[in-house]
Amino acid sequence: MTDLGTIRQEIDEIDRGIVEAFEKRMDLCRQVAEVKIGTGKAVLDRGREREKLETLAALASDEFNAHGVTELFSQIMAMSRKLQYRILTEHGKLAGEEFVRTEGLPSPEHCVAYQGVEGAYSHAAACRFFGEKAAVKAYPKWADVMQAVASGEADYGVLPLANSSAGMVNDVYDLLIEYRNYIVGEVELKVEHALLGLPGATLPDIQEVYSHPQGLMQCAHYLDRHPDWNRHSVSNTALSAKKVLEDGKIFQAAIASRLAGELYGLQVLESPVNDSDKNTTRFIVVCRKNLCRTDAGKVSICFEVPHESGSLYNILSHFIYNNINMNKIESRPIPEKKWQYRFFVDFDGNLADAGVQNALTGIRQEAAMLRILGNY
Repeated sequence: MTDLGTIRQEIDEIDRGIVEAFEKRMDLCRQVAEVKIGTGKAVLDRGREREKLETLAALASDEFNAHGVTELFSQIMAMSRKLQYRILTEHGKLAGEEFVRTEGLPSPEHCVAYQGVEGAYSHAAACRFFGEKAAVKAYPKWADVMQAVASGEADYGVLPLANSSAGMVNDVYDLLIEYRNYIVGEVELKVEHALLGLPGATLPDIQEVYSHPQGLMQCAHYLDRHPDWNRHSVSNTALSAKKVLEDGKIFQAAIASRLAGELYGLQVLESPVNDSDKNTTRFIVVCRKNLCRTDAGKVSICFEVPHESGSLYNILSHFIYNNINMNKIESRPIPEKKWQYRFFVDFDGNLADAGVQNALTGIRQEAAMLRILGNY
């Protein structure tokens, strides 16, 4: 029987041969890239790769090895494409959308749009980002904010994108695709909900509670301790406070911020009532211009992938290959394509970085659709 040491020596020898063969293959791929620079031929040829994999798998001695050969050469081909993308990017052959680089964001000439009414968390986020003296304007819906920015009626819009307790704000993700606005900044706002009632109201008086659906979700555990309270959704937390004031009914209460309570003359019945003391909402700042600060450190993109095995893995591999830290991924259904999804990804980097350019080049070539939502 051959001893383990001898077997390992043979494996090491084979591995060295594989490395030598791999380097020879990659050198040929460099030559292929040079040819494609001159001809403009696409890097990815799905039909050619499919035929090649079938041919190589047929050389294997059994089904297990055939599957392994397919997986091995799929990765080798992916590495070859990444090398070619890098070379073509260096030659400026695969440039994407150009962003206007700026040292800082221009001051608003008209206004900063937000959804809700005065005292809403979006209002507070807008003031946090642009300053208390900024000209802000409230709009009834998130879509109204995006439309105001797209039309030039507003210079910027502030929208909630995700909450640390309740998760992503689905409608806002969808609006990022519906409108051609760009993310140019972000601000995080700690959320501290209070239960607000009319002056003189007490907890035993309360029967109806109003808030935004996200506000109700973020206070679910607290509300569960009061099963007799009926919950009602409104379009904004501050609007719920305004409603309680205008209705003037002692049995109604709102879940909103203390600031909203002060603005609408309500008293705090209990605070805080959110489930987590680390409850934070991330707001994005959007602009119709594709601006990019020179010191930007985060990129947001959206892409769609072919509806086939391994397509998402192949796209995400571009981040790994270029040593890019991906810090968030979300998916949303594509309405016109049954059971297909588009993906939203945030990752660290600047559009001027070579690694970011290489990754985006590969994704642009292999995805069914790619949108750079912003670098901020």
